[in-house]
Amino acid sequence: MTRTNDRPERPAQGASALAAAALALALAAAPAGCGYRLRGTGSSLPPHIRTMSVPMFKNATTRFELDVKLTRAVINELVSRGKVALSPDPDSADAVLEGEITSFLANPIGFGDSNQADKYNITVTARITLKDGSSAKPLFSNPSFVYQQEYDVPTGSSFESVQTEALDKIAERFARSLVVSILEGF
Repeated sequence: MTRTNDRPERPAQGASALAAAALALALAAAPAGCGYRLRGTGSSLPPHIRTMSVPMFKNATTRFELDVKLTRAVINELVSRGKVALSPDPDSADAVLEGEITSFLANPIGFGDSNQADKYNITVTARITLKDGSSAKPLFSNPSFVYQQEYDVPTGSSFESVQTEALDKIAERFARSLVVSILEGF
């Protein structure tokens, strides 16, 4: 009596190893072809843009010194990234970043025990344009760049009493968001 083997035939081990190696190679190469890149590593600016000027943003709001805080924060963020050198003269810069703050809203969204606002939703809206210094052609344009953030007011304080600190933090985060949008194309 002959016995039959009910198990299916296994492929040769060499073929199995070859298929696994091919799959691993394909998976490793896949990200390289899909345009994936890490945040903070790229630049969407043309290569000839090496210097940038940032004139004082215009302030169409009633919030005192918001233009100074946002402009200073944007300049600091550009300097910290080191992708372009700053030029004080717009006429000699490779690019000019212009901004106009069109809206500033501080809406209370949380209230403490004494019915005093202790949390605000801050919204800053600005018209932003980055122009090529030689052709004045827009390299980046957003007529309504919006930055929103919630801000907690310490117990026993009002937003007005802590607004300098709050506006400094908001300006810093606004600048980071804007510079990432411009330099990295997000």
